[in-house]
Amino acid sequence: MLALMQLSDVFLQLGEDRFQQLLRGVSIGKLKTYQLYDRFKLRMHLPKVNGEILKKSSPRLYARLNDHDEEFATDLSQAVLVSHLDMIVDVLNFLGIPHEDGFFAKDLSATGYLTEGWQERVYQNFQGKYSGALLTFYINHLALELTKADQAFLPAA
Repeated sequence: MLALMQLSDVFLQLGEDRFQQLLRGVSIGKLKTYQLYDRFKLRMHLPKVNGEILKKSSPRLYARLNDHDEEFATDLSQAVLVSHLDMIVDVLNFLGIPHEDGFFAKDLSATGYLTEGWQERVYQNFQGKYSGALLTFYINHLALELTKADQAFLPAA
């Protein structure tokens, strides 16, 4: 039996280059809006959060993912995802998944929505609109959350 993939595995399987791209897209304003700024700053062990500090700390943050600290990975993913709720809404609408402004019920049964090849369809449909790193991360996050995926989706280059 394959072990279930964890959020830290998603980040690691995407690789360090994509991870750095995800960090560049973190919106400090959105972190503050959703009251995640202080928690994020604390969890990342940063004196403050801005683009330059995130860029410089990227290798250290990526290395921390190897410890499989899922709370750390969750806080990272929340920062990335709240910074791109527009993309989340677009993807969920495309898949027909019911949601409220990008948030769906935790007990949602995704069987009818995530049909064979859904990851590739989402990637193909949105690859020109959103960065490949962000889109790939969200596809994997969604798969992990709704289907308990055991390996990451990595689109063909």
